[in-house]
Amino acid sequence: AAEASAAAAPVDVASSAPASGFEWPPSTRLSYRLTGNYRGPVEGQASVEWLRSGTRYQVHLNVSIGPPFAPLMSRRVTSDGEVTDQGLRPRHYDEETRALLRSPRRQSVMLESDLVRLPSGRELPRPAGVQDSASQFVQLTWLFTTQPELLQPGQSVSLPLALPRRIDTWTYDVLARETLDTPAGPVETVHVKPRRELRPGGDLVAELWIAPSLQYLPVRILIRQDAETFIDMLIERLPQQAAPGR
Repeated sequence: AAEASAAAAPVDVASSAPASGFEWPPSTRLSYRLTGNYRGPVEGQASVEWLRSGTRYQVHLNVSIGPPFAPLMSRRVTSDGEVTDQGLRPRHYDEETRALLRSPRRQSVMLESDLVRLPSGRELPRPAGVQDSASQFVQLTWLFTTQPELLQPGQSVSLPLALPRRIDTWTYDVLARETLDTPAGPVETVHVKPRRELRPGGDLVAELWIAPSLQYLPVRILIRQDAETFIDMLIERLPQQAAPGR
């Protein structure tokens, strides 16, 4: 709460002016080493993939807890949509969770031209600039790349998010510059944290450590459910990218 009160007034991303001359990166894969706590210490693997063909994009976030050959739990979230002068415009969000000895759980959010349809069937007006749980990471990368002055400690930005149960506005505070020791070497980052309270059964809250020297990509992602349940993803190698134009 102290961090939030000290931050500048948040920038409404939906009304921000687009930057000219920006080129979306080629297809990119980020691989992470995962540690955390879920009813005890856990380890695993995670990846974020960005795929683009013309104006179409996909973002895949994959998380696997336990050994690769028999994970205890895995989650795959996908955002599909278009790239525009205002950043990403998601059209479809999918989420699939698998746990050992349990049936897979799937849910989808449809983002149409003027409305958002939640998994329950509820329909809500589509806010300008709305993102989903997967596209938000790339949208923040786009925002900080095109408006780097926003990635200064004390700044804040706001995004409307279409979550599986509702649409809500999330504000992200830019906290401090930090040097992270990674398997790829030390990396200068900026810590970005949502203004959300942790509570059992609440929203997953993802903190990011953005690396300006690596195309403003997140080299660390800390996702919390509550004080005792979290996963910490630290990049394990430099980003893998396709040749420009692909």
